[in-house]
Amino acid sequence: MAKRLQHHFTVSYGSAPHWGAAAKLCLDGLGPYRGKGANVGFLYATEAFADDLSSILTFLRETTPVETWVGGIVPGLCAQSTEHRNTGAIGIMVGALPAGSFRPFLATDIPKCLIGDERAAIIHGDPRHPLILSLCQNLRVSLMRSVGGLVSTLGPEYQVAGSVTMGGASGLLLGQGVDLVVGLTQGCSPIGPIHHVTRSIHNVVMELDGLPPLDIIKAEAGDLIARDLRRASGYIHLGVLDGVTYSVRSLVGIDQAHGYLAVTSEIEEGQRVMFVRRDANTAQTDLSEMLDRVKTELNGRSPLGALYFSCIARGVHMFGEEGVEMAQIRAALDNIPLLGFFANGEIADGQIYAYTGILTILVPT
Repeated sequence: MAKRLQHHFTVSYGSAPHWGAAAKLCLDGLGPYRGKGANVGFLYATEAFADDLSSILTFLRETTPVETWVGGIVPGLCAQSTEHRNTGAIGIMVGALPAGSFRPFLATDIPKCLIGDERAAIIHGDPRHPLILSLCQNLRVSLMRSVGGLVSTLGPEYQVAGSVTMGGASGLLLGQGVDLVVGLTQGCSPIGPIHHVTRSIHNVVMELDGLPPLDIIKAEAGDLIARDLRRASGYIHLGVLDGVTYSVRSLVGIDQAHGYLAVTSEIEEGQRVMFVRRDANTAQTDLSEMLDRVKTELNGRSPLGALYFSCIARGVHMFGEEGVEMAQIRAALDNIPLLGFFANGEIADGQIYAYTGILTILVPT
C-alpha cells in the first residue's frame, strides 16, 4: 500500500515480503512525477530488510531525482496513520529544501562534523555505540536543536547518511532556510513530589531524601501497588529530571529486604527524581497537550513535513490499536505528511529518552 499527499513533502510507504516489491510500492506512491524537484529524502526500512538497505538505496537513487538520503533500518515503521512491525516495510519522505541548507553527516567519535552555519540536526543513533549519549550531547552544544531516535542494529550496514554506513550518529544537518518545531510527549504523569537521591550505586537507588525508596513508592503508588509490587512493573517508573523535563527509567529490580530499587541506567547521588505512572489515557492526554503547544509555536506557518520518533513500547502496545497516535497527530495538524519509526531510544537536545514520542516539524524560515 502506498499513499501520497499534495504538500511540500510527499510520504510514501509499502509493505511486502520482498524489499523490491515494497520499494516499488513506495515509488508508485510518489505519483507520476516520482519526486520531481525533490533534493532530500528520509528512508526507513524495517528489520525484515536489514540485509537489503544498500539495494533499497540504490533503487531509490536510480528511480528518483533525490541524491541525498538519510535514515536506516528501524525496529518498526510508522507512516501516515499506519504501523509496521515484524513485517517487511519501507517508508520514504521526499521534498525540496533550499540549496546549501542541508547536508548528511556521520559522527563516530566526539563530533567534528560541524563545519558551517548548521543550526539543527536530525539524528539516527546506534544504540550499541558506547559513546552515543556523548555524541548526542556534543552535537547539542553547537546546535540550536537536535532530535531523532536510536535505530536498529541489524544488518551489515544499518544507517544511511548519503550512503549506507554503520555506527555512531548519522543524519541530516540543517542550516539557514529551515527551522525545526519540536514537541515531546512523555506518556507519563507524576504520582508524587520531587525527591533527591541521597545514596546510590550504579543503577541502584538506595535512599531518596534519606529514606528507602521502596517505602516512598509504596506510599505514592497506592494500596494496590503496595500490596502486590509485581503490579508496578511496566506501570510505575522513575523520572529523572533535567531542568523542566524528565527522562523515564524503568524499574528492573526490587530489594525488599533493604528497600532498594534498581532501574535501567546509572543514577547519581544528588539527582532529582520522581515516580511517574504510565498508561494509555495519560499518554493520549499528554500527546494532545503537546500538539497544542506545537500549533502555538507554528504560529500559522505552513509545515513542509514531519518526522515522528516513538518508543518501541508505544504505538499498539500502549494504545491498544495501531496508528492511534499517528492519526491523532495528523488530525491535529491538518493531515501533515508524516513519517517516522519506533526507536530503541528517543533523542531530544542532547538527551536520550524512553517511552517518549518526539514530533519534528520542518518549516521554512
